[in-house]
Amino acid sequence: MSYQLKEVTVIGTGIMGLGIVQVFSQKTKCKVNILSRKQESLENAMKKIENTLDKLEKKGRLEESKEDIIARINPVIDIEEAFSNTDLVIESVIERIDVKEKNFKNADRFSPPNAILATNTSSFSITQIASFTQRPEKVVGMHFFNPAPVLKLVEIVRGNKTSDETVNIIKRICEEIGKEPVICKKDSPAFIVNRILFPALNEAASLVEEGVADPEDIDKAVKLGLNWPMGPIELLDLIGIDTTVEILNSLSGRLNESKYRPSSLLVRMVKVRNLGRKTKNGFYKYD
Repeated sequence: MSYQLKEVTVIGTGIMGLGIVQVFSQKTKCKVNILSRKQESLENAMKKIENTLDKLEKKGRLEESKEDIIARINPVIDIEEAFSNTDLVIESVIERIDVKEKNFKNADRFSPPNAILATNTSSFSITQIASFTQRPEKVVGMHFFNPAPVLKLVEIVRGNKTSDETVNIIKRICEEIGKEPVICKKDSPAFIVNRILFPALNEAASLVEEGVADPEDIDKAVKLGLNWPMGPIELLDLIGIDTTVEILNSLSGRLNESKYRPSSLLVRMVKVRNLGRKTKNGFYKYD
């Protein structure tokens, strides 16, 4: 297996996209393109990355200078420039299949034939995403966890046509960037972690809705009783109530099981834009 990683392209400037950019720029010597449709998004993204690296540098947690790491990051708005020399594309955009379709068609069109196209989706079918390309054997799930620079786990997810070579290459890349990969052998909805996690988060929201306990006590009970580092209500606010509802709806639709149907409280919170930390108001309020 010969696969030299010299250039990576990350699509998306959200929390996960920026985290993945930071991981590759810190842990490899690759050029790391970060692609967005808007120049303003790219400028804000670079400021956020610089601020994060500033804090790490002050704490002595960088293995090289902040300037050297940033020099490897290439913010780009031109699609052809982003893909023309890349070895690996990692898509990390909003969980909307139409948006992913557009990005994968562009990546397939402009990337070299040997480039692997990975998606950081947390809920959509890898097989469906691969169908947007002419290289389904080179399309794979590469699901990072938030915050990507900190959490070690990456779920590698096969589509129906993903080749063994592609899976092995991504596994090796994960290990090279300091991650612990696990392989999801089937293209199963929500993969491993979220298949277990989101019904639990939904049930926590139901406990609040039914008046069984206050959010603070639910979080305290789960942290002390199950040894979670963060309570389920806190985690809902961190993930985003809208993202949670999207994932639960996707699970409910694909698995046809009522246990994944989002609680009516979560649905109401989305309607009034109480989405958690991103809007400074969810189950808790944030300054």
